[in-house]
Amino acid sequence: MEQAISKNTEAEIANYFAGVFAWMFAGLTVSGIVAWLVANSSVAQQAFFGNPITLIVLIVAQFALVILLAARITKMSPMAARAGFLGYAALLGITLSYIFLAYTSTSIMRIFFITASMFFIMAIIGYITKKDLSRLGGILLMGLIGIIIATIVNIFLQSSVVQIVVSYLGVAIFLGLTAYDTQKIKGFYDSDKKDQLAIMGALALYLDFINLFLFLLRIFGDAN
Repeated sequence: MEQAISKNTEAEIANYFAGVFAWMFAGLTVSGIVAWLVANSSVAQQAFFGNPITLIVLIVAQFALVILLAARITKMSPMAARAGFLGYAALLGITLSYIFLAYTSTSIMRIFFITASMFFIMAIIGYITKKDLSRLGGILLMGLIGIIIATIVNIFLQSSVVQIVVSYLGVAIFLGLTAYDTQKIKGFYDSDKKDQLAIMGALALYLDFINLFLFLLRIFGDAN
């Protein structure tokens, strides 16, 4: 009986993770399409980036929406959670449109597939490992705060050495966060809230993927 329950739970968690990755992929797709459309429209570029106030509003809206989702997602209906996540992905896609102007399309595609390979290897490790990664999560969080501070400071320093060091550290941190978040998402499984939790998991892994991609692009991307 216990073995049957265990197998049933494993099947449920596998289905739950399929939903997490499906929604993460949906978010990446929305962001990619929006970014490409904005990058190829001079009208959209002017509308979003021609006015500093518009850009500030866009960034504030992104932060507000992601904070709202992180805090309230389990209390939302599944439809509202999905709409909020895809809305955030669309807003972030507008901001990410600059990569199509700054880097060649070939290097963007190459780095995307490299990112996907590295990401899924770390996600598999996080899913199957029996080792508790919670302590690693605290270290990675401190590292993340460190690279955010270093990035802000480098806005004024404009040091290429600091930028490349931060980029390599960013890759290492988000690879670790991918494994850590995957294990954490697995531990959060609750059949009563599985739809909302799938979106919460998709959001966490989506952010890991995007940041890993951007740091790799800074290191290996070919500028236009």
